[in-house]
Amino acid sequence: MNKQALTASTLSATVGLALAMLAMPGQAQNMNGMNKMQMQQQMVKDNMMRMKTNHLEKCYGINAVAKNDCAAGAHSCAGQATIARDPASFVLVPAGDCGKIEGGKLTS
Repeated sequence: MNKQALTASTLSATVGLALAMLAMPGQAQNMNGMNKMQMQQQMVKDNMMRMKTNHLEKCYGINAVAKNDCAAGAHSCAGQATIARDPASFVLVPAGDCGKIEGGKLTS
């Protein structure tokens, strides 16, 4: 693996883990008393709110298995990607960073 690919891979994993850790506390509280569909709808709303308030952008094709923020029609939402680097699944990253990650695209 060349140095650039290793750097891109490390950056992608680090950003994904940091964002996942930020999202978990709020999602755990929202699970009480919600059915699966309501939880998925709430995750979408939460992700879009995070996207606006934290200046994030959707970056397609960089997710790990079950580590996506949502998708463009491939499945219903967060955490449901069945393949890594799914071109239809996105991860929220800081605005401007998607183009720096190997395989990252702003559209599906």
